[in-house]
Amino acid sequence: MNSIPDQVRSIKSGFNYPQIWSFLQSKGTELYGKKFQLYPEDAEIILKLTTWFIKDEHQAQKMNIDLEKGILLVGPVGCGKTSLMNICRFLLPAAKRHSIKSCRDVSFEFMKEGHDIFHKYTRGSFHQEPFEPKTYCFDDLGLESTMNFYGNQCSVMAEIILSRYDLFHSFNMITHLTTNLNSSEIEERYGNRVRSRMRELFNLVAWSQNTQDKRK
Repeated sequence: MNSIPDQVRSIKSGFNYPQIWSFLQSKGTELYGKKFQLYPEDAEIILKLTTWFIKDEHQAQKMNIDLEKGILLVGPVGCGKTSLMNICRFLLPAAKRHSIKSCRDVSFEFMKEGHDIFHKYTRGSFHQEPFEPKTYCFDDLGLESTMNFYGNQCSVMAEIILSRYDLFHSFNMITHLTTNLNSSEIEERYGNRVRSRMRELFNLVAWSQNTQDKRK
């Protein structure tokens, strides 16, 4: 197991950040095998995610994290976006954990089932008891294709983001996204309307584009 970075040990908080780091390392090893490790150079990214998931208001203010918004986790291929969003789920009670859904899979669902998919991930995205919005993490935004359903082309994720934006304002519906697209690429692909609403929906947490692929 890797050592705990000084940046984590030095945090003054009512929450035990070194213990949380060890928990995330242990959970990552459980889910991904013995080769999994949290990297000291990713400490700031991991701390921002941890702060959001444990709702540490004091640390969130210091790190400029809005606890009322979701997470937009941006970084190059292989930096660990999906695995971190997966293990951080376990910092929450089971009923509050987000579900992770590949954007490609959502697009394939649309191709198979049509517009019912929009309801599933937007206005149908509520728990029944208690009546609360479901949180989704849509993984790898940008890898999905523009899909056809009976000849009708549709940018599925753009429509889902726009609808969940409305539900964010109406019901505090939280959404997370991971992507390797930068802001200009997101705007080029999904339009200015989507990009503008994403600024309200998400805290941007990003790796440097020079970050190496950890899968090598």
